[in-house]
Amino acid sequence: MTELVRRNFDEGSQRERQFEGQVASAGLGDGFLVVCSRPQMDGFNGTEAANPQAERKLLEGALARAALQLERLRSDGGTMASEILDFQLELLRDSTLLEPAYRSIAEGKPAARAFGQTLEAQIADYRSATDKYFAARASDLTDLRDRVLTALAPVAHVAAQDAPAEGGIYLADDLTPSRFLELDWSRWRGVALLGGSAASHVAILARSRGVPLLVGVRAALEDVVDGEAAVLDAETGRLIVSPSEATTRWVRERQQARAQRAELDEKYRAAPAVSAGGTRVAVQINVESEKTLEDLAPASCDGIGLTRTEFLFHGRGALPDEETQYRFYSRLIGWAAGKPVTIRTLDAGGDKPIPGLTPHGESNPFLGVRGIRLSLAHPDVFRVQLRALARAAALGPLKVMLPMVTTPAELDEVREMLREEAAALGARGIVATVPPLGIMVEVPAVAIAIGRFDAAFYSIGTNDLVQYVTACSRESADLSALYDPLNPAVLELIARVAAHGRASGREVSVCGEMASDPELVPHLLDAGITSLSVAPSALGRVKHAVSDHAR
Repeated sequence: MTELVRRNFDEGSQRERQFEGQVASAGLGDGFLVVCSRPQMDGFNGTEAANPQAERKLLEGALARAALQLERLRSDGGTMASEILDFQLELLRDSTLLEPAYRSIAEGKPAARAFGQTLEAQIADYRSATDKYFAARASDLTDLRDRVLTALAPVAHVAAQDAPAEGGIYLADDLTPSRFLELDWSRWRGVALLGGSAASHVAILARSRGVPLLVGVRAALEDVVDGEAAVLDAETGRLIVSPSEATTRWVRERQQARAQRAELDEKYRAAPAVSAGGTRVAVQINVESEKTLEDLAPASCDGIGLTRTEFLFHGRGALPDEETQYRFYSRLIGWAAGKPVTIRTLDAGGDKPIPGLTPHGESNPFLGVRGIRLSLAHPDVFRVQLRALARAAALGPLKVMLPMVTTPAELDEVREMLREEAAALGARGIVATVPPLGIMVEVPAVAIAIGRFDAAFYSIGTNDLVQYVTACSRESADLSALYDPLNPAVLELIARVAAHGRASGREVSVCGEMASDPELVPHLLDAGITSLSVAPSALGRVKHAVSDHAR
């Protein structure tokens, strides 16, 4: 039916319509709409429960089956999927979330009704939250509800269809993380969601996989016809339905220009980054996990500017021991072949919860116990990481970076802990050394008083810095006009840190999303930045942007 509509739709009866949305993952795709309604949950209320004990066992079995399904998706989905599905798995084990359902079962409700109503109440609470992070997590709860109810007989689940033919644009009210992971995105041109959030886990997945995504599209499913020709413009934030010939020509020209630019970018990928004015700019890479380094040659970059260690703490059932961490850090040094390797200590909290470690129920996790605050609150866990880092530092040019530093005292405390652990290792006959210790500049108070922080180097985390300077979430559709990386206050703080680095002879780099955006790179260079750490996929385009810069 979709193919018939797509081929025979009377274009003359439909003029081009444009619906605005928020870009959550950039890109440009053209194809046809595939309208996907939310899975239907028949039998949601269940039958009358004759045996509460049996109903409880039914729910426990459904929870176990849902957990197994998520574990399979997690193992197949890579590092980013692991972190996201760990969040859902943590929810499945959260007694405060499940206890109301068990109480309802004890009162005589069937398992499906008890669990469904419990999750509905939780979803409503999350959606009404003023904090955008919690509002965005409603999709995860919806995902869990539907998955568990699917596992409970007699619930009938009608799954959303996969693309009927290559070229579909997925249009729906929302899309859950596990459903995103189940789809073959090589067949799709992108996603347009009437709801959703740029802070959602689906948005994070889309960005990591290069799938164009619009959220908050100002349309209704009744406004379009399944199979209509459409353009997903996730550059300027538009869903264009029944595009005119002029729009179609524009899309073709834009796609051709993007392809030509990508081809040219690739030529710069393996070359050193030198501006038109002769300035050498170091371009390092951000590492998410060992998989980041697959099929990537060390010659394509100037080293590793940011290693995220969070993945080591996810999905293991226990915190990683010293040997596990040491082996990973050692492999990074071996891969870099003499180039510098910067490893960030655990940056958990905020949008990166770790079961049994991060606090639960913070009203604003982005301003809570996260980064170095969390590490110092758990010195037993932190010292294990410091020992592994001190051992690895004896193998090559390793540097250690602390996230979310706010005061010089935090830096001083970690420096002393690192010295203690290196000395203790030496006393046991284990080779170790104290690596250079630097800090992330994310908190405005640090950027303003940068001279008070006696760090070996500084790395500006622009994602959080912009968020805190502008006092708005970078994922908020309502505040997108205010969240501006080019806000003069942001650029002045970056320039301030860069100037201190030059005056004191210390390296200053940028490792946030600004560093990977070729349109923003010139502004960083103008601010005095000469070191960038970027996503490996951005190496070519960032080096190209550097080469075009006059200074």
